[in-house]
Amino acid sequence: MQLDSRLVHRQLRATYPIAVAGEGCWITDSAGRRYLDGSGGAAVSCLGHGHPDVLAAMHAQIDRIAYAHTSFFSTEVAEQLAQTLIGSAPDGISNVYLVSGGSEAMEAALKLARQYFVEKGEPQRARFIARRNSYHGNTLGALAVGGNQWRRRQFAPLLIEVDHVAATYAYRDQRDGESPERYGERLALELEEVIERIGGENVIAFVAETVGGATSGALTAPPGYFKRVRQICDQHGMLLILDEVMCGMGRTGTLHACEAEGIAPDLMAIAKGLGGGYQPIGAVLVGARVIDAISGGSGFFQHGHTYIGHPVACAAALAVQRVLARDDLVARCAKQGALLGVRLAEAFREHPHVGDVRGRGLFQAIELVEDRASKRSFDPGLKLHARVKRAALDAGLLCYPMGGTIDGSTGDHVLLAPPFIVTNEELDLLIARLLQAIDVAIKSIGH
Repeated sequence: MQLDSRLVHRQLRATYPIAVAGEGCWITDSAGRRYLDGSGGAAVSCLGHGHPDVLAAMHAQIDRIAYAHTSFFSTEVAEQLAQTLIGSAPDGISNVYLVSGGSEAMEAALKLARQYFVEKGEPQRARFIARRNSYHGNTLGALAVGGNQWRRRQFAPLLIEVDHVAATYAYRDQRDGESPERYGERLALELEEVIERIGGENVIAFVAETVGGATSGALTAPPGYFKRVRQICDQHGMLLILDEVMCGMGRTGTLHACEAEGIAPDLMAIAKGLGGGYQPIGAVLVGARVIDAISGGSGFFQHGHTYIGHPVACAAALAVQRVLARDDLVARCAKQGALLGVRLAEAFREHPHVGDVRGRGLFQAIELVEDRASKRSFDPGLKLHARVKRAALDAGLLCYPMGGTIDGSTGDHVLLAPPFIVTNEELDLLIARLLQAIDVAIKSIGH
């Protein structure tokens, strides 16, 4: 355990175990206790921990060159990573902007989108539209487009004005008798109404997580929703920015989550599964028309960070992507994800306090409710999600519970995102320990 820590921890009054080793789907602390990593950290560790190919690639890159500032140099490994990512990118994507994580990727995407219209002679486009209770990162621009009220509240005076529309939350928002297709069309109509109010000529882009992540718990879109969104953006000359920081790079069973939607964005943020946690890295996949406008105009993207394109981070990410392709792990993620979904449904189908099981691939969530029939949530003052996290740690399981699922204040869910290498036996153990943790947490509040 920590002794006289001087770190600014996420929870200032908490005491954290010290992680000392990781192998496969397991992390070991300094007391010798092992934890099953049922969430990949925060949907990061797609290959699990300690993969020899990635470690070897990082060592080799350190022996060549560990750092070169991108205002002076490019590096072979950064160029190779970009070529690899473009080789499997959605249609129309031509270039890669490398950063150090998901928030940086979203911030860069917002700036690229704004500069695109300035270069095109449309500087009046200054508004973004995003979705309620979404999460796009903690930098000020990313936080502004994010729709989670709890994260935004104390920083609201610092944030740009952004309009938010409904997320794809079928469990609570799809009406009785409404087909999934009609539900999706209703959501698209809301977007059109907001664009009409603002004026399409004033909007830069629509921003959305392809599959909702940390704040909402693996929300998937109804059939046809994203195709309709793509049409609306094109109709108004807007860009479509997809945030696949958490749900992308194989996590939902296809390399890019938008593949399952049959669309391609103009800009897309990726991170977590890009480097698998071995080094901090993220990227923006940039559409050709955005690059062409800037390169044909000022020729300079007015943005940058000290560690973008970091060679060791690029080496780690390139190795991760090569292992994913060589070992067909995205297909394995789809297979194990389908199994996880079935096992979760079986384990929690009759549970009195689980209202919904949802997700895609190895990106699944359960929503906790006080009453299943009415879908009534627990009192947020009980902090059920935090109780579940503590009980899961006690049971030797790492999962990703969050509160504020519904509106940033009420609602609790648990997100699961184990490594793609997770075995059937580990999935069974994950579910058994999660069930135990939920029951312990609910019992602790007198239910």
